[in-house]
Amino acid sequence: MYRPYLQLTKPGIVMGNMISVTGGFLLASRGDINWTRGCLVALGVALVIASGCVVNNIVDRDIDGLMARTRNRPMVTGAVPMPLALLYACVLGLAGAGLLYAATRQVMPVALVTIGYAVYVGAYTLCLKRSSVHGTLVGSISGAMPPVVGYCAASGRFDAAALTLLVMFSLWQMPHSYAIAIFRAADYRAAAIPVLPVVRGLPAARRHIVAYIAAFTGATLMLGVLGYTGWLYMLAALASGIYWFRLGLAGRTAGDQRRWARKLFFASIAIITVLSFAMSVDFYRAPSGVTLQGQ
Repeated sequence: MYRPYLQLTKPGIVMGNMISVTGGFLLASRGDINWTRGCLVALGVALVIASGCVVNNIVDRDIDGLMARTRNRPMVTGAVPMPLALLYACVLGLAGAGLLYAATRQVMPVALVTIGYAVYVGAYTLCLKRSSVHGTLVGSISGAMPPVVGYCAASGRFDAAALTLLVMFSLWQMPHSYAIAIFRAADYRAAAIPVLPVVRGLPAARRHIVAYIAAFTGATLMLGVLGYTGWLYMLAALASGIYWFRLGLAGRTAGDQRRWARKLFFASIAIITVLSFAMSVDFYRAPSGVTLQGQ
């Protein structure tokens, strides 16, 4: 009975974002960890993300029915009635935002998660996903918001580290998403979704992937350059970045592009998990003079 409602929240996406929000929270905590607040922040963000995923299922039920991997989703099969799905999304979103505020007593984390929600539901799902090849780029902002929310919830401010997290996680989204679009190209064509690998072809997609990985690696290193993390994190960022970059370049000569894209995709998940863990355990005190906005 509950399974269709769980499926609507896209548990895989929710769990992945809980890793990144925890990484941001622990980075800002700098060893002085309020575990209760951290758990409540992660749960609050997870509920808001789950709400966005439910709305995405509602809006995309027509095109989901055209794709092999999504044609059995609850909104396509009718397992969940539309009114209940809308109510479910509202309850999840309001509960998540309320829990986040209760845990932090700060407006900033709630505002940030709301911006991420608006970008995902409004700008991406409702506007750009079906009409623009740049939808992925805009949607990447929402995917980058959880670690920023976690960081700001613990630090109480939006500083250079928060900005760096926003940039690096936005850049990470691009090769990650393009890899999916390559090995799921048939689905995107069937639903007429204008993702870059389908619209502009594999050579262009490979060039963009390599460029974004290079930019992502540079952004990850900035946490160490600015003094927020130590050498362990820096080594993890450099090693994972070089590996991912070389894997991206390997796409030029890969005989099976779908297999290469899958490898790139799974590597992206491993890399962001490693970096989230590394920033959680290898932190320095923030240097003075880098705060962009304080509370």
